[in-house]
Amino acid sequence: MPILYQTIFCFVVSLVISLYLIPVIVRVDRTMKLYDKPNERSSADTPVPTLGGIAIFFSFVFVSSFGMIGFDMPEFIFIVAAALLIFFMGLKDDLVNLSPRKKLITEVIAACIIIFPAQIRFTNLHGLFGVSEIGMVPGVILTIFVIVVIINAFNLTDGIDGLAASLAMMITAILGTWFLLTGHFEYAILAFTLLGGVTGFFYFNVYGNRNKIFMGDTGSLVLGTIVSILIIRFNEFNIDQTQQYAVESVPAISFGILAYPLIDTIRVMIIRIMQRRSPFAADRNHLHHRLLTLGFTHQKATYTIVGINIVFIAVLFALHSIGILRLTTYIFLSGGILCMIPAYFIRKRNLILKNDPVQHLYSPKYSPKPITAESVKRQEVPAGYPTASDN
Repeated sequence: MPILYQTIFCFVVSLVISLYLIPVIVRVDRTMKLYDKPNERSSADTPVPTLGGIAIFFSFVFVSSFGMIGFDMPEFIFIVAAALLIFFMGLKDDLVNLSPRKKLITEVIAACIIIFPAQIRFTNLHGLFGVSEIGMVPGVILTIFVIVVIINAFNLTDGIDGLAASLAMMITAILGTWFLLTGHFEYAILAFTLLGGVTGFFYFNVYGNRNKIFMGDTGSLVLGTIVSILIIRFNEFNIDQTQQYAVESVPAISFGILAYPLIDTIRVMIIRIMQRRSPFAADRNHLHHRLLTLGFTHQKATYTIVGINIVFIAVLFALHSIGILRLTTYIFLSGGILCMIPAYFIRKRNLILKNDPVQHLYSPKYSPKPITAESVKRQEVPAGYPTASDN
């Protein structure tokens, strides 16, 4: 079978399996009362079935296992092993909640599986800070750091309908296309197989009425794991700059592809630390929460963020030859400015909520407005928060 048809076939089969599994999982969730209840981090105001990540994981592993037939890819079994470990950690966290420490330890173990048995790690910085080849120890440390950061960035991005899924769809489509064009077919199949599973989930997560579902940590952590593997390979395959479609400044391009989850996560954690709170504390300071405060629906917020990301990434690829440091500076400046635009309009429209204990925009000279029943109805705050009339 020609590789293009094989890749399309894997995408379609993964999509069909995901579409079939989601309603089944929803029925099981409802029977066992496995709901994602509204809290200070979520943007939902009613309980919604969770564990949609099961469909993503199963469709990816099942289809890619057959898709690898005919390819010499010894690392595939270890990729599945790492994803399986993360999957069960996410499943347990969705059901009984795990401490951040236990989750971090599990993520590091999964990263070590990816690094050592699978032999997937960074070996070159492409001239960043004047450094090209790096040794085993710094390569291992960097790889563990990148994998853990990407996993948690995806986890924190899963805050409104369709956002984590659509970002994963965008990233896997971009990387999968590049792998396909450059002859790295086994990774193209991995990317498009994951794309199929996530697309099936996306449909029910965003447009599902009777079968609406969330991916939960089961899904977001697995997405982060596979995306981190694809990003590492994207960097390593671009060491050879003589190949067709080689990308210069690839560390900056990789960061740019993940710009929204990474920059937004960094920004929110800095705010929490400045306020002397845990960087993992729950709040509603993410960009997608701010868009909801401005009156965006979940769909409008998701499509706005992803649309801007697509344009942003297209500009990065067009500028890939200007140098890593210049491109990185452009990413941070433009990304930071874009993230601050919603805060400006929230202040201008007097939408900061005075007695919401979790939505803080940290403008000390600004007098925020109180929470009212109407603001809860408009989804500016989660249902259940005390309103001005309650105080």
